[in-house]
Amino acid sequence: MSSDRDPVIIAARRTPIGTRGRALAHLDVGALGAAVIGAAVKDAEMATGSKLAVADVLLGNCMGPGGNPARVAALAAGLGFEVPGGTIDRQCGSGLAAVLDAAQAIRAGDARHRVAGGVESASTAPVRSVDGVTYDRAPFAPPGFSDPEMTRAAEDLAAHDGIDRRRQDVHAIRSHARARAAVAAGRFQAELVRLAGLRYDDSIGRAESLLSRLPALFPNGTVTAGTSTRISDGAAAVVVAPAGAAPGLAVRAAALVGCEPGLPGVGAAPAIRAALESVGSTVADVEAFEIVEAFAAQSLSVLARIGVADDDPRVCADGGALALGHPWGASGAVAVVRLFSRLVRAGRPTGTLGVAAASVGGGLGVAAVVEVVR
Repeated sequence: MSSDRDPVIIAARRTPIGTRGRALAHLDVGALGAAVIGAAVKDAEMATGSKLAVADVLLGNCMGPGGNPARVAALAAGLGFEVPGGTIDRQCGSGLAAVLDAAQAIRAGDARHRVAGGVESASTAPVRSVDGVTYDRAPFAPPGFSDPEMTRAAEDLAAHDGIDRRRQDVHAIRSHARARAAVAAGRFQAELVRLAGLRYDDSIGRAESLLSRLPALFPNGTVTAGTSTRISDGAAAVVVAPAGAAPGLAVRAAALVGCEPGLPGVGAAPAIRAALESVGSTVADVEAFEIVEAFAAQSLSVLARIGVADDDPRVCADGGALALGHPWGASGAVAVVRLFSRLVRAGRPTGTLGVAAASVGGGLGVAAVVEVVR
């Protein structure tokens, strides 16, 4: 069971995820972040029955304009000059890392509420250059280390683990089917902050017939555009409170690990194992997993390494990033919001466990174990 010192996530919201250049393209990281911060704070005030005093705002972000987007978003959300902000970059794990940093501050003894999450606007991210020469991304590893582009890394991982094209297609099809079912059942409604007329994530719905016809992205390869997530815009935020503040998800354990930079897609697996081991739990004890699906090959590799079947209904039960989209710095926080909906909003009993995790470019993994408290 959770300790009486474990911080608790008492509110969780996200934007719909928009494909780069589409409905959310006119909103920068400040606007996206402000929308979810404001909604999460309002929910927390309803849950606690009192005005929320926010100690800090921590947001993950990978490709934004600099200038501390978390502070900009906090001000835009109207939290007041006295509320600081900090921006965290652990690439695809940034949003989850921000939530864990907020929880750690409370666990260390500062019993004030914090807002944490992530934000990414691929549509408004600046072009980066050195001496007038533009580049897509900074290195994930120094010279002398393997540092593949992420799609290449997914292809290499598929080859390394023997994950064939059909298995990847089936995984992506399943993600979209689950997301379509969630939309039809209204399971996203309570977590979404509606923006720009989006009712739900705009990349949901790729058909099996289309996926099976897409060409491989590399000669003789297996990874396709359909088994890779879309580059996206979006934000997510949660309110982390001291134990006993309100019902929610107690943050029981967390792990940050490193792995081979040339195979970064496996990082979530050792992180999940380490986090579960630290609280004496196993994969079998977990009711809900939210593992960021950057690529089907990466997801399948992680599942195999933790001993979970490809089609396990506990994993991304309402679809993962392959269907919803992948706003890099926000995706780890989106995973936490999804757990909040699947476990807290769905009325699961005290003691139910969930796991959020992400594999990260450069060879990192991040995971958290959470438990329902009522």
